[in-house]
Amino acid sequence: MTTLDTIARPSGGFAMVAMDQRESLRTMFAEAGAGRVGDDTLVGFKTAVAHALGPHASGFLIDRHFGFDRVRAGVLPAGCGLILAADALTQDPGGPVEDTAVDGVVAAPEFDLTGVDALKLLLIWRRDAHRERRVRLAERFVALAAERGVLSVLEPVVRVAPGESEDDAILDAARDLAPVGPSLYKAQVPRRGRGTPDELRKACEALGSAIARPWVVLSQGVDRDDFLGAVTAACQGGASGFLAGRALWSDVVGRPDLDGALAEVSVPRLRRLVEVVDAHATPWRRA
Repeated sequence: MTTLDTIARPSGGFAMVAMDQRESLRTMFAEAGAGRVGDDTLVGFKTAVAHALGPHASGFLIDRHFGFDRVRAGVLPAGCGLILAADALTQDPGGPVEDTAVDGVVAAPEFDLTGVDALKLLLIWRRDAHRERRVRLAERFVALAAERGVLSVLEPVVRVAPGESEDDAILDAARDLAPVGPSLYKAQVPRRGRGTPDELRKACEALGSAIARPWVVLSQGVDRDDFLGAVTAACQGGASGFLAGRALWSDVVGRPDLDGALAEVSVPRLRRLVEVVDAHATPWRRA
């Protein structure tokens, strides 16, 4: 039986790299001055990140469109589990993801999941009339992963109306969706990672109580320089680690010496986060 050990560190915590960005990554290259890059550039970037960060990560998340086959073919070391994005995104060019569904290609029985340890679904949550539909979507995803013999990682990201509290929405999303029973719940950091360590820890404790199963944080919405402190507070508040992308590698996008930039900037950043996970994260079996 597949357990979370396949994407966890020996400590039982998670230090995982997200590299499943698609059109948003192409936009990041344009914003870095590279213009509209082709698919080969995206694949090359993702592969380079896997080579550089995979040896220090417990798991690596990628999409099927850009680099999955190359990464699956042997880029990652034995101790780094492979997570495949199973979300189809509704997204205008250059804009945020507005909605998601289960990717019909990945969901098809004939899709080869050899070497894949987990599937991940991004789910956009709003406080609107479609909350029950999103619960059904999450249920379908968790059932799909179980049928295919892999783990399920559920990633709700909230969108709030003006005047609404994002932190309250994160809690409500957890109350709606965590009971569906994903193997691992991936949550936004409360307070966007801002505040004193004690304030962040208490907010994470409240979130963990709502989730009531193993959970990790993502880096979306958190300033890159704040992410180390946010992960520390989250782990002290009951989280089992992180699954993050931009906080690790966003400032090396478009750099001419990509391998050198990853080694100089991203690898030390990840290693510091790994130290935090090993020191403070709640092992998943105790979550």
